Amino acid sequence: MKHFILSCVCAALAWGTPVMADEVKVAVAANFALTLQKLAPGFEKQTGHRLVASPGSSGKLYAQIKNGAPFQVLLSADDETPARLEADNMAVKGSRFTYAVGRLALWSADRKLIDGRPEVLKTDRFKHLAIANPALAPYGQAALQTLEKLGLQKALQSRLVTGENIAQTHQFVASGNAELGFVALSQVMVDGQMGAGSFWLVPPSMHDSIRQDAVLLNRGKESIAAKELLKYLQSQEARALIANSGYGH
Repeated sequence: MKHFILSCVCAALAWGTPVMADEVKVAVAANFALTLQKLAPGFEKQTGHRLVASPGSSGKLYAQIKNGAPFQVLLSADDETPARLEADNMAVKGSRFTYAVGRLALWSADRKLIDGRPEVLKTDRFKHLAIANPALAPYGQAALQTLEKLGLQKALQSRLVTGENIAQTHQFVASGNAELGFVALSQVMVDGQMGAGSFWLVPPSMHDSIRQDAVLLNRGKESIAAKELLKYLQSQEARALIANSGYGH
């Protein structure tokens, strides 16, 4: 902590203006939590501010914000939730922007189960298919839309296992409790490459666009740290890392 404070003082002297380290409380969609963790060191090094994140499904985070949770920034998994918060006068109008476009993948920890196509969904080679709760998570909605496009929603209804959010859904598959599942591409990518297991990258045309919007909440409208986080997310440095983590723009 002493070294951190000293760094801030040095920065202040270098620029000739006072710099006060601050903390920004971020409500972040579960799919983006790992990427935000990767972004945090760059943000903290560049600004001197500290980032404190609380992940969850977009629907659950919305309810927490409505009930008075002390978040200053929301990084949602959709564009509807931030817009609703603006309409509810709980977010700063004009602060909303798309920080990432999510990609959906059908994934299995078994490297032989999926051959790059959705054909496995038409077989009896699995008992459970994990998806995020469509009522709370945009990735769950996209999963259902994909099954509808494939004509398989009714046929696979009895095999669906629902996670509260996309992080729990990924855990179902990673642990083997479900043989495969629809997850965020970002959850199964490592340094821009697909990690372990097998997958089918769902074409974006099979579901509504997963536009993930950020918004400055009312509790953060006077926070320099909150505003600088939103600015940092739009920087070239952050956008490159976001793209490398499996997101579009």
